Amino acid sequence: MHPLLQDNPGHKMLLLGNEAIVRGAIEAGLKVGSTYPGTPSSEIGNNLFLASQDENAGFYFEFSTNEKVAMEVAASASAAGLRSLVCMKHVGLNVASDALMTLSYIATKGGMVIVTADDPSMHSSQNEQDNRIFAKFANLPMLEPRSPQEAKDMTIEAFELSERLELPVILRTTTRTAHVRGPVTFGELSKDTASIGKFEKDPRRWVPVPAVARVRHKVLLERMDIASSLCEESRFNHVIGNGKLGIVSSGVASNYVADCIMELGLEDKVRFLNLGFTFPHPRKTIINFLNSVEKVLVVEELEPFIEDAIKCIMVEEGIQKEIFGKASSHFSRCYEFDPKMVKKAILDVLELDEPDQKTLPDLSWVPELPMRPPSLCKGCPHRETYNAVKEALKAIGKEEITIYPTDIGCYTLGLLPPINMADYLICMGSSVGSSCGFSVATEQKIVSFIGDSTFFHSGISPLVNAVHNGHKFCLVILDNSTTAMTGHQPNPGIQLKPQGFDNPTVPIEDVVRGCGVKTVKKINPYKKNEAVEILKEVLQKDELSVVISESPVCLVFKKS
Repeated sequence: MHPLLQDNPGHKMLLLGNEAIVRGAIEAGLKVGSTYPGTPSSEIGNNLFLASQDENAGFYFEFSTNEKVAMEVAASASAAGLRSLVCMKHVGLNVASDALMTLSYIATKGGMVIVTADDPSMHSSQNEQDNRIFAKFANLPMLEPRSPQEAKDMTIEAFELSERLELPVILRTTTRTAHVRGPVTFGELSKDTASIGKFEKDPRRWVPVPAVARVRHKVLLERMDIASSLCEESRFNHVIGNGKLGIVSSGVASNYVADCIMELGLEDKVRFLNLGFTFPHPRKTIINFLNSVEKVLVVEELEPFIEDAIKCIMVEEGIQKEIFGKASSHFSRCYEFDPKMVKKAILDVLELDEPDQKTLPDLSWVPELPMRPPSLCKGCPHRETYNAVKEALKAIGKEEITIYPTDIGCYTLGLLPPINMADYLICMGSSVGSSCGFSVATEQKIVSFIGDSTFFHSGISPLVNAVHNGHKFCLVILDNSTTAMTGHQPNPGIQLKPQGFDNPTVPIEDVVRGCGVKTVKKINPYKKNEAVEILKEVLQKDELSVVISESPVCLVFKKS
């Protein structure tokens, strides 16, 4: 049995924040789960997949082809009355936002939780967008845990809240809350054994043509008014201390605040409002808090989401207080925080000197650790594909003038020396779409790279665009039979399947030919001479072509 399926209330386990979310969903009676993997959310999907293989799991889970599809799977399951959860990394919510923005109008029936994992400091992402803004944009309630225990508890609360409001609820985490380990106390498992729902037809709700959508928008706003009342009563919003400096924080940053207050002995100088139910903003709670302090410091990573809300409330209520945060340059809108940064801001606002530190030994003589930039794994088939493409281009005299649009995955590391074959990147699937643009904007040779999972995620539509509009470039699909960068999850094209995964395979070659591409070749990157000759033949043609480089990832699949 998967450890997160154990029916032993009171048992404690040391869990990742992501694992705690899975346990919370199971305790809440999850029936349908979906995801497209992306760090820092990947462990949620991995554990849901593994747990779902147990005959007593009682829920269905799938790795969807992309986040929009995953959102639609979870939404329709909810419409049929089942509790559902969809998880993704922050940029994945961009992909799913088309569904999200209308889903808030037609709403839900069974509880639905949307987990979005932000990545301050961009540990594994192309941007550090603050997805709290999506809660306001889509008019949906949002919870933010600060520990694995809260991650579990808030997941359960999110399902309850969703069913009460008939709205999806966003559970927003960050890299640190997703990947920190902490003790989590198990609760009782749901006694609901029903795994089949029923969809009740109601076109005036579920089909948002303009006449319906106009009505549903008003309903949405009315439900968010109810959510505003509920957030005032939430156990996840609480105040401690009676000092004159008010500090407001949420998520992992609130842990740093609590640590600094205790370390500096500021319990009598600080009043701390920790927000866990962060949207709608608890207006009355904030007003009462403002009236109880002389000045306010807002500690939040990325955008001034809470800070701006507090300023609006102050203007509307005629409250005049000094407020410090990002606008006062105490904190940046870039990157994640650390305790030292938070301590410095608190001491500065309190106009206190940092207390004397214990004398530490002089370690200036110790050399700094060498940089260890990420790199393609030893034996990675992508290395051999890059080498073969480079050799083929060199042989036909095109190496120096070729543009290399790339994509999201392990092969993004083709940017680094000695490969140096990644020139342009926006998002998932952009290698194909940007190649279309380069093909009409320049006379340079274009060779773009995309992985197998990314191709299924968002590479097919731009390939159809390339065929339809007559764009000329060579697309190299790096097929290593897995979604490697995020933890070796399956995708529709895999030939070698993980244990418990027996879904039908969708051959990439068939899809490419079905899109209308005439020149389609396969290579084995480890058969170098043969691969180079095929690439030379393809690259000398002035047309759209696709080369599928097939070789399983060496870390998972052993030589037979």
